[in-house]
Amino acid sequence: MRRQLLVELKSKGISDQRILEAFDAVPRHFFLDLAFVEQAYTDIAFQIGAGQTISQPFTVAFQTQLLDVKKGDKVLEIGTGSGYQTCILCQLGTKVFSIERQKELFVKVKKMIHHFNFNPRLTFGDGFKGMPTFAPFDRIIITCGAPFIPEELVKQLKVGGKMVIPLGDGPTQRMILLTKISETETKQEDYGDCSFVPMLENTAK
Repeated sequence: MRRQLLVELKSKGISDQRILEAFDAVPRHFFLDLAFVEQAYTDIAFQIGAGQTISQPFTVAFQTQLLDVKKGDKVLEIGTGSGYQTCILCQLGTKVFSIERQKELFVKVKKMIHHFNFNPRLTFGDGFKGMPTFAPFDRIIITCGAPFIPEELVKQLKVGGKMVIPLGDGPTQRMILLTKISETETKQEDYGDCSFVPMLENTAK
């Protein structure tokens, strides 16, 4: 089933062989309830608790391809969620720093990622604030719909770095690739419609 998914991803435009190999190496069914094992390799999203979803495989692959990571890159992920995207980035050899605002998911995902022997730095907190202590980052990926581009995150991006962000506060967003040209200038490229759960501030204690 995993190999069939790879064929489907290739047919939809995922051409980076490293990403396809990462999808082959990280079993998606591990991140879903056992009842959904048969559906784990279909290209659809699933509820994972706390009102959140695990994105459909193509969305994960597409965001990852846009991010264009290199081995050793420092990547800030906003929205750990199920941990699937986190593990794909780790499999690609990046140093992942990930923030989750849902306590239920944060606790659950730490155990899951440990199973794969990956070692991302996971934080429970507010994605809008990023992780300034560990900045600057080569790449930033936002896995939820952001109502605006958080200026604090742009500050934490290296000059020449890239941010992939689903931008918009409605039921659908636009997939934006932002490149930081200088400390005062960015470039945006639009890659079409997408749909994510909303990015929210962390108000929990």
